Amino acid sequence: MKQPKYRQSETELLEQIVEVAHYTGWKVAHFRAARTQYGWVTPVSADGKGFPDTVLAKRGRQTLFWEVKGEDGKVTPEQQEWLDILGGRVVRPSDWEEIVKILKGEANG
Repeated sequence: MKQPKYRQSETELLEQIVEVAHYTGWKVAHFRAARTQYGWVTPVSADGKGFPDTVLAKRGRQTLFWEVKGEDGKVTPEQQEWLDILGGRVVRPSDWEEIVKILKGEANG
């Protein structure tokens, strides 16, 4: 597995996370926005606006709620509120070494 560059896009980082997660036995759900005539939207209902875009689960481990961002990506207030409620976090390319340690079980998420 190659180490991603810090200037890596959100999509590239997500691909790397999924690869390592699957290799280390995690299930991954990713919620992707779609471009519409009104801009980028993720179809959700009720209080779903801002829900973390990536959920990782592994039997016997804490479920991880991650908002994957590029190095300069901004977190919306709704995203931050969900992360605070769920004990989630933002992950960026510069977090790569820690991401791998978490997925390998060598650090807490």
